[in-house]
Amino acid sequence: MIYHVVTERDWSADPDQPYAPASLTDDGFVHCAPDEQTTLAVVNAFYRSTPRPLLVLVLDESRLTARTEREAAVPSPPPGVPDGTLFPHVFGHIDRDAVEQILEVTWDEHGRATGTKKIT
Repeated sequence: MIYHVVTERDWSADPDQPYAPASLTDDGFVHCAPDEQTTLAVVNAFYRSTPRPLLVLVLDESRLTARTEREAAVPSPPPGVPDGTLFPHVFGHIDRDAVEQILEVTWDEHGRATGTKKIT
């Protein structure tokens, strides 16, 4: 399984179409993380001010039609992620039937992501 962070609004915007975030156009791939702990570190580094609720798509990589490659973070991994961690990058849209679970990020009183709760 690989993990992708998305706002509820973006995920729900066009439910009958494959999901294609802005990063697919901007960077050429969909950013993902290899596990939940790394996902939370990414959320704390880059998504703390993003509108909530914030979701985490748990993707069955074998059900994606797009190519996936694991690559090092450039220039370095976010705080809390060990050097050498490889991040899955999906070079195409996310097939909705590849979504195994949807989690919602939980937050502490200081606005830090602390975990997730299953919503589907």
